Amino acid sequence: MRKPILEVVVTSAQEAVAATAGGADRLELAADLEVDGIAPSVKEFMRTRDAVGIPLRIMLRDRGGFQPADPEELRAIASALRAEGAEEFVLGFLTSDGALDLLAVQALLEVIPGCRWTFHRALDHAADRHAVRRAIDGLPGLDTVLSAGCVTQVRDGLDVLTEEAGRQGEPGYTMAMMAGGGLEPKDLPPLRARGIGAFHIGTAARQGAWDTPVDPIAVRCWRQHIETALEVIPPAARRVDV
Repeated sequence: MRKPILEVVVTSAQEAVAATAGGADRLELAADLEVDGIAPSVKEFMRTRDAVGIPLRIMLRDRGGFQPADPEELRAIASALRAEGAEEFVLGFLTSDGALDLLAVQALLEVIPGCRWTFHRALDHAADRHAVRRAIDGLPGLDTVLSAGCVTQVRDGLDVLTEEAGRQGEPGYTMAMMAGGGLEPKDLPPLRARGIGAFHIGTAARQGAWDTPVDPIAVRCWRQHIETALEVIPPAARRVDV
């Protein structure tokens, strides 16, 4: 199996340094985590970029929810981040009735050509998640889908995540799966057993709520949880990471 990926949500260069020290493999940089994250300032991106040497994905959202408040302004933000060297992003939009807003997604992709990106938990709020998966499959740069399997937390969406992992390679299921959203250590063995090899944490990387800083010790504990999760799974029951 490939080495599993631990992605940590950070809001600043200082938090990025702490997450990296704890063993994070990749970072998601966002502001205003109380609304699940909006795009950070260009200055904060530059500070964070200069502070760490691991991959850094930048949230592209301008308000809570999954509909852009000002699509043109969001394009301008994405362009400015790209101009300063941002190479990886996080995005995803739905229409008011829960369908994929492909036009909004494509409008952003136009200004970040050649960049890798994650389709975030908008998937968990879609009216038809399978339709959204099929619609985004093949979009340029898309390499990861972040999901809890439901609108609440991974524990409630385990059946969905493991079922989708079993469809890896089918249309709509060619992207790497990353589990996140209220992720708990006890969720890791069944997810890893089904081949899911990427995990995303936010509050779990802190000692308190979103307004407390990233704790490298908490991140290190998660690194260990992920590395040892397969020890409780018989080899015959394991799949290759997806």
